[in-house]
Amino acid sequence: MKSKTNYAVIGSGSWATALVKILQNNVSCVNWWVRETEIKEGVEKYHHNPLYLSSVELEMKRLYISNDIHDIIERSVCLIFVIPAAFMYDAIVDLPKEIFKGKKIFSATKGIIPSHNLIVGDFFNQNFDISFQDIGIISGPSHAEEIALEKLTYLTIASQNQELATLMGKALSCRYVKTSTSDDIYGTEYAAVLKNIYAMAAGVCKSLGYGDNFLAVLISNALQEMERFIESVHPINRELNNSVYLGDLMVTAYSQFSRNRTFGTMIGNGYSVKTAQLEMKMIAEGYYATNSIHIINENYNVDMPILNAMYNILYENISPYIEIKLLADKLK
Repeated sequence: MKSKTNYAVIGSGSWATALVKILQNNVSCVNWWVRETEIKEGVEKYHHNPLYLSSVELEMKRLYISNDIHDIIERSVCLIFVIPAAFMYDAIVDLPKEIFKGKKIFSATKGIIPSHNLIVGDFFNQNFDISFQDIGIISGPSHAEEIALEKLTYLTIASQNQELATLMGKALSCRYVKTSTSDDIYGTEYAAVLKNIYAMAAGVCKSLGYGDNFLAVLISNALQEMERFIESVHPINRELNNSVYLGDLMVTAYSQFSRNRTFGTMIGNGYSVKTAQLEMKMIAEGYYATNSIHIINENYNVDMPILNAMYNILYENISPYIEIKLLADKLK
């Protein structure tokens, strides 16, 4: 049965395009906000996103696309934000709080708002007075490229409101997507932020010639570091071996589709941050997350050697070779 709830995807990149594709399996019409006029015109003319996942054919009879974010929000109930976290504030700062009245907010961004050092759920709660009962998180492990190929994918929908999580889970379930729910919005969202940092570290190490044996140790230590941080920030009973935590970490650290691993590989190969960003033409959320988590951790003093190593490489201009050599002595 098709869902009658009005769903909107806010964002125009690969993951946003993949979510539109998934939703079109279940809902009568998907409202889609894209910033670029080029994408709107390309979708309307060719029925696919000309810049991201261009192989994905979209059903235009069940798609309403606009460059007007006010229009999309006003005609929708469930809003899925997929704007890169680095640009989220600028995209919505001028929106009135009243526009979100009665809306359900989901974040599929997997990033942190740099200007506020807040995960997306906290950002909406603190800046737009949205109750956590109306907030949800959509997390992996998942890559948009595999969604485009209809490879079997598992998503976790986290919300303190399990009815809301179940609603979104049904909207995203289809032949190639299975969903489950969780009430751990903080752990799920922080894990999605941290795994990007660790994926960058994996890319740096691989580019420096470290092998799979070392990467296995790096990622197992990353999971322990993730657990220490999340338990300090939001201590509840959770199991980080679950796929939404460990699985998402693994796919981001190892996959060929991981933009954060690719970004780390470029940094390890001697690219400057700016050059790597320009060449990728895509956002590596881990770069911004590294600084934000480093600042947040000043209040918690969690032992985070991998985070600190990436901070020194990206923000203190310390040689990746030297920093990873020092990090290797701290891993177990």
